[in-house]
Amino acid sequence: MKTKLLALVFLAAGSVLAGPRFYAEAGFGDGYVAFGAAPPPVLERYRPSCPGPGYAWIGGYYYPRGERYVYRSGYWGRPPYPRSYWVAPRYERGRYYYGHWRR
Repeated sequence: MKTKLLALVFLAAGSVLAGPRFYAEAGFGDGYVAFGAAPPPVLERYRPSCPGPGYAWIGGYYYPRGERYVYRSGYWGRPPYPRSYWVAPRYERGRYYYGHWRR
């Protein structure tokens, strides 16, 4: 009985002290988050017709939320200022860079 209890205590302590397999770090100055795993490949199903002049297509992408990635499907959006364009989010060398508008 004591050996079973001792084994159970070691298993419980081992699971509490085990290192996490998830890693996240926020870096707001450069617009990135260090993230442990790359997002899944983007699956673009279709692109609806443009609603009118002045719209730009923002393709679907994954973004980190908590310990996993969430998919945001593509949409038409208006640029916030003239001659601006959308820079898609990307994952490079363990960092996830958020998408943003650029002049």
